[in-house]
Amino acid sequence: MKKIGSLNSESTKEKALAISELRQKYKLKDLLLVFNVKRSTYYAVMQKKADKYESEKELIKQVFHYHKGRYGYRRITEVLHRTGFPLNHKTVKRLMNELGLKSCVRPKKYHSYKGIEGKGFPNILKRNFKVSGFNQKWVTDVTEFNVCGHRIYLSALIDLYNQEIISYTISDRPSLNFVCQMLSNVFEKYEKLTGLIIHSDQGWHYRAEKYTQMLKDKGIIQSMSRKGNCLNNCMAENFFGLLKTEFYYMNKFSSVEEFKKALIEYITYYNTERIKKGLKGHSLTLPLKNKKALGFLFM
Repeated sequence: MKKIGSLNSESTKEKALAISELRQKYKLKDLLLVFNVKRSTYYAVMQKKADKYESEKELIKQVFHYHKGRYGYRRITEVLHRTGFPLNHKTVKRLMNELGLKSCVRPKKYHSYKGIEGKGFPNILKRNFKVSGFNQKWVTDVTEFNVCGHRIYLSALIDLYNQEIISYTISDRPSLNFVCQMLSNVFEKYEKLTGLIIHSDQGWHYRAEKYTQMLKDKGIIQSMSRKGNCLNNCMAENFFGLLKTEFYYMNKFSSVEEFKKALIEYITYYNTERIKKGLKGHSLTLPLKNKKALGFLFM
């Protein structure tokens, strides 16, 4: 009776909390009558109190929107762990579902195979993606975008050691020079590449004499997937899948120039900020120990 008397002028929230404490001894319907609180109001207050993941949900929303929906529940789980919220990935997935946060589906890739044009090469890589250092195994591929009624092509070269995009070119036409320029750009960075393996599919670019000669002059070993088998080049496929999921399908572009500028920005973001699962949840160039304050929150 003392508790009831002291709460006559208090808020509905405090009355609801008092009712919750007294439910062990008294019936709920009697307590609601004494405190003059509706059943629906009581449950509404208690449901809000029971949301023990309120802080986590707010953090999930911040990270999700900062990365423009590019992070799924696994990478957001990594971020939560770093900020002192050791939630299970299944819990994070459930909370994201409650918040209506979900990344896009993976797209299909551009196919560059056009039949026999120049000789093919054996599959040296054989899905062995493990390397102990830089410039041991690279993979490459070409993908296509449709922007404002124009087709835009991206040729990318990836180092399997840290998944970095070490060279790329963007063009309105998938010409041979477009792919060879990508090689020229990376050759300016490295002088000694003897013994390096470059793996690709059997696209006509990679069987052209000019392309194969450029690799031969550097002592690079050329490797190719057999026709119709994309598994051996899945690292390049994965990057293009992420690129289109996180960038291309999530944005609208008013011009080709705007698209190209944004594409370059995304590749820079991918190389420097985006969490890499293969790097134990770190980005390429910004390890956790070098982050200041909560800056690492949005890695």
